[in-house]
Amino acid sequence: MPHLLYGVLDGAEACDAARWAGMARAAIAEVLAAGRVPIVTGGSGMYLRTLLDGIAPVPPIDPVIRAAVRAMGPAAARAALAALDPGATAGDPQRVARALEVVRSTGRPLAAWQAAATGGLAGAADVRGYVVDLPRADLHARIDARLDAMLAGGALDEVAALGDRAVPADMPVMKALGVAPLLAYLRGTATLDAATQRTRLDTRHYAKRQQTWFRNQTPDWHRVDPGAAIAR
Repeated sequence: MPHLLYGVLDGAEACDAARWAGMARAAIAEVLAAGRVPIVTGGSGMYLRTLLDGIAPVPPIDPVIRAAVRAMGPAAARAALAALDPGATAGDPQRVARALEVVRSTGRPLAAWQAAATGGLAGAADVRGYVVDLPRADLHARIDARLDAMLAGGALDEVAALGDRAVPADMPVMKALGVAPLLAYLRGTATLDAATQRTRLDTRHYAKRQQTWFRNQTPDWHRVDPGAAIAR
């Protein structure tokens, strides 16, 4: 079965949830037109929610405001957001920054814009949600095995090529799991073992946040054993 939307954008080109959702809808339409069943898989809850629930009509953010927010540290951004939109302070630093730039630029909380979202698939298609919620030990074992396979398959070469391009540090690709630790190794400021351990730990933390998000945000989705068949 073919996998779509992998490697379709250059790493120096930013892609947000709204743009991805548009690309995903087009890909899903092509699969349906071919008489097949599309399977959307991934770990980013925000992207999946944008696809399913629609796109909030947030106006373009003032570049000056965006630059000022992105220059703030996580603690300062969270404190600033607490004064303007206290209900949005529970997210990770990236979500906090997004909520802060939205409320500063538009004068409305992000949640208010999200409530006006349109274009979601959930109301226009038969969507069935499944969560593969592995036991923690099994999940960690798979994370470790995947990282080993990535390193054996050329991850260091890929990160080296990315580092040689001098892509800005605030681009999403530079924040991908493993990029910063492996760049530190390639530049001689960390050992390979330290970089590997850092990547492994960061991935486990990310997976834990994913599990928490899906547990809280998708209570009506089916929890499945990855070894069991899923009934149609």
